[in-house]
Amino acid sequence: MKKGIAVAGNMLVDTIYTINCYPKIGELALVEDKVTRSTGGAVCNVIADLARLDGKLPLTALGVIGNDENGDFILESLSRYKNIDLSKIVREGASSFSAVMSDRSTKQRTFFHAKGSNAIFSEKHIDWSNLEVSHLHIGYLLLLDELDKPDLEFGTKMARLLASAKKNGIKTSVDMVSDSNSRYEAIVPPALKYTDFCIINETEAQCLTGLRLREENGINEENTLTALRAIRDKGVMGWVVIHAPEGGYGLDCVRGDVVKLESLSLPEGYIKGTNGAGDAFCAGVLYAAYMGKSLEEALELGTGCAACSLSEPGAAEGMRSYEEVMSLYRNLR
Repeated sequence: MKKGIAVAGNMLVDTIYTINCYPKIGELALVEDKVTRSTGGAVCNVIADLARLDGKLPLTALGVIGNDENGDFILESLSRYKNIDLSKIVREGASSFSAVMSDRSTKQRTFFHAKGSNAIFSEKHIDWSNLEVSHLHIGYLLLLDELDKPDLEFGTKMARLLASAKKNGIKTSVDMVSDSNSRYEAIVPPALKYTDFCIINETEAQCLTGLRLREENGINEENTLTALRAIRDKGVMGWVVIHAPEGGYGLDCVRGDVVKLESLSLPEGYIKGTNGAGDAFCAGVLYAAYMGKSLEEALELGTGCAACSLSEPGAAEGMRSYEEVMSLYRNLR
């Protein structure tokens, strides 16, 4: 019987610079405190969060990293988690990396990204006959060049990969990055036809649906709920989940139930950084789906995971065990 979760796609190293403010062109920003380095990307963030949530959950990492110092750093960092299988990671080329500018005043971060070997990751790097998992999560759509390419039969190579996973009895989930609206229509919908769980933020949902989800005074809830249904209609079979600073919104595509959950009220000074909070939310929802929990429980866990992530500047440093996350969630409600 297949069990466990595989996380595939982007693997990289983030070098995080905390700055006093994000400058205008030609202006100066000051780098404060020490510069830190951590793993990043969908694979590193989500799989580390899952490993911290449940130390007994079988996990498999799938991706391509370089034959370089950053590749060594990724393997060294993930090897701390004894329940992550790293044997299926391929080493080729130069590792992907990002320079992350973390604005102390706004708590927002800006990424300067080099795609590196992530750009060549494709289905050829996955041996389906040797992948004994029940769930496959892949991210990020729009940032995996080879998988974003067209495919005559499935629309994109990503859609073909997800179809292969479904053919092998594996449930699928996807995440994506915020990019220009023009790319979404060509790249994302083909993949959603073979997706069980779509977990994205409000900016990505806005680009995907064309609906305005963020207004000057905050999230537009009516449009957000409409966006859930619009994304379901693109083919998602299980859950559509949209997360935003204001809260989480979910649609059970089978039952038709809609769930919305406000974010937690965090104490002043609690937030140390926002890097990885979206991936933490995604990990919580993914774990809940794997464990057969309800959509409402998934949003609660995702919200608690995001709150844990916000307590530390690195992407996965703040994550805790499932019991600790839910205790935090209940205490901060």
